[in-house]
Amino acid sequence: MQRRRILQGAAVTATAALLPASVRAVATPTSVTDYPQAQWFPAAPVNRTSANRRSGHQVDRIVIHVAQQTFTETIGIFADPATRVSAHYVVRSGDGFVAQCVRERNIAWHAGDWDYNARSIGIEHEGWVDQPSYFTPTMYERSARLTADICDRYGLARDRAHIIGHHEVPGSDHTDPGVNWDWGRYIRLVELV
Repeated sequence: MQRRRILQGAAVTATAALLPASVRAVATPTSVTDYPQAQWFPAAPVNRTSANRRSGHQVDRIVIHVAQQTFTETIGIFADPATRVSAHYVVRSGDGFVAQCVRERNIAWHAGDWDYNARSIGIEHEGWVDQPSYFTPTMYERSARLTADICDRYGLARDRAHIIGHHEVPGSDHTDPGVNWDWGRYIRLVELV
């Protein structure tokens, strides 16, 4: 048990060292995450709406995003109070590392539509829609595990009716996750977990 804590501490330290100082200042590994494999990198409080969605706005879908940024830049954007944007989770491309930025009980500002924000969990993925090399097998696998976990906790079917792209939000002018996102592969992985 002691060795495990030491290794976990070393992993957190190594991960934090990869982030710029502006992000490290807000990155606090704690046990406040809703998903056990995530590390806590909080969005600025003004970039989300405090809520109790278990009793209020019931979660009925997951919105998949591609950040059009690197992992570190995305975390920094969510931590910046001037941006007025956030998502619940960010998944890193190379190793599938999962950061949680907003507690699931709260409403992240990710979909561009209040109704969809209020009833969804947003998952950002490092990368660009026109650069499929960012969509690594590890990223797909770790993101699918996260999505399956959310589906199970909220009683959602693991299907495309409940797992949608940002481009499918009514009124959205976004194209993410884009034509290079392999929906067939992703949903198969979500179903297999």
